[in-house]
Amino acid sequence: MTTSSAPGKVYLFGEHAVVYGEPAVPCAIERRARVTVEEREEGMRVHAGDLTLSGFTIEYDGEGDAPPDVDVPDSLVETGMGYIDAAADQARDAAGAPAAGLDVTVESEIPLGAGLGSSAAVVVAIIDAASRELGVDLPPEEVADRAFQVEYEVQDGQASRADTFCSAMGGAVRVEGEDCRALPAPQLPFVVGYDGGAGDTGELVAGVRALKDTYDFAADTVRAIGDVVRAGEDALAEGDVVEVGDLMDFNHGLLSALGVSSRSLDAMVWAARDAGALGAKLTGAGGGGCIVALDETPETRTALEYTPGCEDVFRAELDTDGVRRED
Repeated sequence: MTTSSAPGKVYLFGEHAVVYGEPAVPCAIERRARVTVEEREEGMRVHAGDLTLSGFTIEYDGEGDAPPDVDVPDSLVETGMGYIDAAADQARDAAGAPAAGLDVTVESEIPLGAGLGSSAAVVVAIIDAASRELGVDLPPEEVADRAFQVEYEVQDGQASRADTFCSAMGGAVRVEGEDCRALPAPQLPFVVGYDGGAGDTGELVAGVRALKDTYDFAADTVRAIGDVVRAGEDALAEGDVVEVGDLMDFNHGLLSALGVSSRSLDAMVWAARDAGALGAKLTGAGGGGCIVALDETPETRTALEYTPGCEDVFRAELDTDGVRRED
């Protein structure tokens, strides 16, 4: 029996634009998915719980069983099971054991589909734990690459390497196409607000693609997000947290222009700014889920607690550890 964990993430800058070769800067946060794997004679059984902040538990065999009856959208459950199955296949491939049976238990502090990298963290942790259970110890860079292959497959070729590389490596990272590397970053006072919902990543990415293909100004907006990222890298290198916050605000405006924000996300962003946050923006695909703000005082957290539509709020420190063994 082996156990691994991997962190979730927030985007400082660059979501959506990273799909088109622009850079992005995600940061790992101290909210983790933990996966325990034990080899079995045949087939696969998955025990999954606490995949949202309110929590639910599902159990299924990967042999065509009907989707579990839980209070989340069927599309998220089906996609989640697709990630788990594909991650297990990557581990079997790495170990040269295509028929290996696996018993997988997933526990997560990261809400499903909320923009905090839940799928990447689960996939990274499964690949690491399952490959070790089958006798192969993969370096984190290979775990990241195999996890990206899973997301690319499940998201119909619309994934970037950002989430999986960040989860595998930890800290702040920069991703631009195939170029993935760690970034120096100051300690960042993250406050995360969650509206209890979840966006459909595939649908939101497809919507941005349609806009970009139809309107030149939408393509310009995508490129402008890349410019924000490059300015943000300089601010991080200089330890200028105030400038980082200003650029986060600008990035949120560009994402809103691309149609991926929502009323609840905008309400939380403005509540954080009005409370004195250095910057605030949606994080992830959008359409619902989470915002991230920078504020070392308690004011933003308090303001979000009283914001209609905000169901949970928490601090999340930068996590310098990526995937790690827990057994």
